[in-house]
Amino acid sequence: MQDKNFDSLAGKFAKNIYGTLKGDIRSAVLWRDLQEQLPRLGQGKLRILDAGGGFGFFSQRLAAHGHSVVLCDISAEMLAEARRQIALSPEPLDIECIHAPIQELDADALGQFDLILCHAVVEWLADAKGTMTGLLQMLRPGGLFSLMFYNKDAMCFHALVAGNFGYVASGFKAKRVRLSPNFPLTVNEVESWCREWQFEVHCRSGVRVIHDYLKKGSLSTEYSDAGLIEMELKYSREAAFLPLGRYVHFVCQKPTA
Repeated sequence: MQDKNFDSLAGKFAKNIYGTLKGDIRSAVLWRDLQEQLPRLGQGKLRILDAGGGFGFFSQRLAAHGHSVVLCDISAEMLAEARRQIALSPEPLDIECIHAPIQELDADALGQFDLILCHAVVEWLADAKGTMTGLLQMLRPGGLFSLMFYNKDAMCFHALVAGNFGYVASGFKAKRVRLSPNFPLTVNEVESWCREWQFEVHCRSGVRVIHDYLKKGSLSTEYSDAGLIEMELKYSREAAFLPLGRYVHFVCQKPTA
């Protein structure tokens, strides 16, 4: 099975992922985590690689804070949208766009980075661990790795509470939707990668620990989207709720030696 290219779905992806409440929750949790962890790298201008970053949602935000970003994606359409948005920015953004799969990035040409982002990418890769191991050769000693992955355990639980028992029993092969990842991962699996890399995990957050389980037909009059985002942030790191996140976000640090 091949890695996923979102060329044919670029418009739908941008609209469905970042143009919705789901995207607002993702943005809030990840940005909170990054803001807390970036001081570990000092206060200066950082070199950042956004690997598989699509149209550069976080690339643009980080560049707007004065950092230098390399945005890489396998989708030419995604990068075209990135360039369009960058050109419309009211302030210059230091972003270089590279059209290439992660596996083909030239480490000698690009050098090392202080921070590497890889968000919602690994679950589409046939060899996720191998690809990440290669990618992290470009992370400097002491650098940070921000990894968000699709959570297989939450995928299973969501199917179970919906009564889709046959889907679960089939190993999630009974049906397929175009934006359903091919290779979801468990928290334990990614934890084992970090131990093998000898990376220290400083931050673990669930992304959408509440949203996907809302009883949308019978919400309390107290409900609001802003209130939901507040609760998502509050419970994203609680031990009982984190494993329910549709995605899980790790921020981990490469050893200095």
